[in-house]
Amino acid sequence: MNACEPSLANTPKRPLETTTIPGAAPLPPELPADALRRGNRADRWLLARMLASLGSPPLELAIRGGARVAAGTPIARVTFESRSTLVWVLADVPLRFGDAYSDGRVTVEGDLVMLLETVYRAGRRAGPERDSLARRAAQALQRPHANSLAGSRDNIHHHYDIGNAFYELWLGSTMAYTCAYYPEPTAALDEAQVAKMDHVCRKLRLEPGESVVEAGCGWGMLAMHMARHYGVHVRAFNISHEQIVWARERAAREGLAHRVEYVEDDYRNISGQYDAFVSVGMLEHVGVKNYPTLGGVVKRCLGGRGRGLIHSIGRNRPAALQPWIEKRIFPGGYPPALSEMARIFEPWDLSILDVENLRLHYAQTLRHWLGLFEGASERVRAMFDEKFVRMWRLYLAGSVAGFTTGSLQLFQVVFAPGESNDIPWTRAHLYAR
Repeated sequence: MNACEPSLANTPKRPLETTTIPGAAPLPPELPADALRRGNRADRWLLARMLASLGSPPLELAIRGGARVAAGTPIARVTFESRSTLVWVLADVPLRFGDAYSDGRVTVEGDLVMLLETVYRAGRRAGPERDSLARRAAQALQRPHANSLAGSRDNIHHHYDIGNAFYELWLGSTMAYTCAYYPEPTAALDEAQVAKMDHVCRKLRLEPGESVVEAGCGWGMLAMHMARHYGVHVRAFNISHEQIVWARERAAREGLAHRVEYVEDDYRNISGQYDAFVSVGMLEHVGVKNYPTLGGVVKRCLGGRGRGLIHSIGRNRPAALQPWIEKRIFPGGYPPALSEMARIFEPWDLSILDVENLRLHYAQTLRHWLGLFEGASERVRAMFDEKFVRMWRLYLAGSVAGFTTGSLQLFQVVFAPGESNDIPWTRAHLYAR
């Protein structure tokens, strides 16, 4: 490591096993035998209905100071502030539970990640749920945010332009807000993020003097890593003003401004030809209907030569992003299935060469982020408020659970123009040191 390399000293050396909500009381090993008989009958019925709608996971549900119900031996307790809160959440659980938790009208005792993992697994076992008329009506009114030129800029601003100082608290020194790559499960966060950058560069088989275009560069550290360690010239595009300013200042401090150009513009406006195309963590913001457009940009950039890599959260089959995440955290977000990603490549005769799924690596990345976020929660609260802390805690914990239960995947797809024979004979280059 040289003096310009990010420090590895500020992140945990061992993986974080659990994320228990600060101040949570331990649960009793078993409920009293009369637990289902306590409280108002209507309240018990509502709680039982909520439990059934979740697939009857081993949880205790309660109304503060009143009724409580449980299935099996509970691993966590969820308490609703009042009957009205419970009724309101029941009308649209996927969206309103997150809002009620963020507002403090729903509290959780126990490990939040384990709770969400249990609910996700129970929901998958239960199969398609029979939604109430009210819930179906609520879902019919939900419309994902558009990813037009103007819409994409608004969506990115909502999530990324809330202040670099906030992200600096918990992303680690690489400021990489994408899945890390853990050579060993015990690797520290910064170590794993640097390993991810090398993993991407080896997949692209970068050589000194080559040109690379990056679509959606975040805070710019991958572009700097490619330039510093692989001797390439990089043009990196991003529509987040906050991130572009941060990246330009960092590149200038590290003496890399002559090798890395950060462009504040949409991927659709990329011009020129390059030896390699890379996009890490942007596809989730593109929207499936724009995939052929993205493929056209790639084809124009590479011509009949070169190679590319797209790194994206995905799913095993097409499904919308969880509605609370889409509305409150990632407007316009959509994690595609591999069948949907093919719409980038097929119209432009781009050949898929390799697909790797790093699902468990992302779960580990998120555990580290969540641990750092909790450690900085007082500072986050001072920057924003308690609601913001609870909202982001739920988002990070829910994301861990999404990857550990298989609801979410992390795909790295390597591709090249169909007529190009400049493709690797084996995968040996991926692990060369």
